[in-house]
Amino acid sequence: MQSKNYILIICFIFFFANNTFGQVSQQQIQKIDSLFIPWNVSNHPGGSVLVSKNGKNIFSKSYGLANIEYNIPNTKNTLFNIGSISKQFTAMGIVLLEEKNKLSFDDNIRKYIPELPNFTKAITIRYLLHHTSGLRDLHGLLGLAGWRSGDLETNDDVYRIIKNQKELNFKPNEEFLYSNTGYILLAKIIENISQSKFDEWMKQNIFKPLGMKHTYVETSLDNIITNNATSYYLQEEFKRASEYWGYFGSGNIHSTVGDLNIWLQNFSKPQNNWESAFSKLLLTTPLNNGFKTDYGFGVRIEDYSGKKVIQHGGSVGGFRSIARTFPEEQFNIVILTNYSRSNIRSKANMISDIILDRSKDMLTNTTTKVARAPANFIKLSNKKLSEFEGIYWSDEEKIGRKIYIKNDTLRYSSSDKNEWPLVPIDQHTFLMIRSSVKPIIKFDSKKHQMTIKTGNDLPGVFNFLQSNLDKNTDDLNMFTGNYYSPELKTIYSISIDDKFNIYLEHARHGIIKLKQLYNNIFSGDWPIGIVEIKKNKEGKVIGLRMSNGRTRNVWFKKVIRF
Repeated sequence: MQSKNYILIICFIFFFANNTFGQVSQQQIQKIDSLFIPWNVSNHPGGSVLVSKNGKNIFSKSYGLANIEYNIPNTKNTLFNIGSISKQFTAMGIVLLEEKNKLSFDDNIRKYIPELPNFTKAITIRYLLHHTSGLRDLHGLLGLAGWRSGDLETNDDVYRIIKNQKELNFKPNEEFLYSNTGYILLAKIIENISQSKFDEWMKQNIFKPLGMKHTYVETSLDNIITNNATSYYLQEEFKRASEYWGYFGSGNIHSTVGDLNIWLQNFSKPQNNWESAFSKLLLTTPLNNGFKTDYGFGVRIEDYSGKKVIQHGGSVGGFRSIARTFPEEQFNIVILTNYSRSNIRSKANMISDIILDRSKDMLTNTTTKVARAPANFIKLSNKKLSEFEGIYWSDEEKIGRKIYIKNDTLRYSSSDKNEWPLVPIDQHTFLMIRSSVKPIIKFDSKKHQMTIKTGNDLPGVFNFLQSNLDKNTDDLNMFTGNYYSPELKTIYSISIDDKFNIYLEHARHGIIKLKQLYNNIFSGDWPIGIVEIKKNKEGKVIGLRMSNGRTRNVWFKKVIRF
């Protein structure tokens, strides 16, 4: 009899522990609520927040106004544009077609969009999903082509521009570089295979089956949908964000915190017949050099305080969004807002810390991981150090670095205000002395390169550009003339004024003043970014390349007449 009572007691304890594990205290709820108090003031936009644990909502609240003009408050049913969180839904569309044997992740995308250029190496669907295709990003391309800030950008615009591209940012799967263009093409693949409109196909095959009743793809800014929030920029005061985002596939899905929480729950407890599909969203593929990225199919798979986290953020207009899940803890966070300076990533981190109770961890684990410094340094002469002096240029990042001797020590400079000493480890390798991280700098005299390695990251490669540190070319007149891009069907002109200021002019962007960075490299305001003047062997200017973030090296040929 006693043994039976003992078993009953053990069962009761197990049941009680199992049902109280993960419960949230009132103090934790108050801490979460306090993070969003600044949103609940007069004439202020805000957003909606939902936190769930073990399949139950533990915090759900809305703040501020969905529309300032009409004083309409945000509610749990308010729809927000979720920006790039949309990518995982497009990726799921591809996964579902793959499971029906309609495509393979390793298919050449020209199989489904044959009008695309035939680049030297095939771009696969997998590369589009992972952002490793090398395709230039739509915003930079359209900007250089003449689109101004606020101009409508549509899928048709992207298709038209991409068909004229002759080059990529890099060879497929050589790098990871986030590209909205890739996900717009994925939407096109879904439409071409299914012979259905993307928005309707997503509704019937993803949103409706999963019970996401409020979620939809916005394919036209003319549509009138109730409960949609208006987005705002915040500078000195709130300004309404103009709606230029007319593209879909890479973004432009509207949803609620409740619907996104339904979606996130599938990463820990998938609904019936969805296990395989959600597991495939977590597939990753190493780059050609073996480096492993943390980007799956439309989601980032990362580590947060030693715990696995699957997440993605979104940003378009004034909308900001984040959807985060800790699948092993069955813990989800969704924050959707309608103003630009809502700072939601840090708020998501604070909510994570509150629920995971990281207070003890933060007290005991405050150190930052740095590269281990070598035990011994060596001494190099100034003559030897002078071999490394000069300006080095990264063609990937489009940034320059100055290396020079100062007080018998080699220095590394990223700007006029930032300078760090380099301590030699061997004849060609140095440790950069910085407070938080200590990168390893290595010079290769045969390749005329400098590499920078920090922790487990891929090394950054900088090519030797010029030996003179301060003097830029005085002969700016050789740069004047017209430059035409066959990829963008547009023309820019370079001119010099009587004070030797240099300008770039475009029919839509007007006159933009350039700043000379190095001998043949200039910078300018958006959409210009970086301008690299190119010469032939005889020193004659033959053209230029423009880069602006995720769009690199667009070629403009110098033309005498146009």
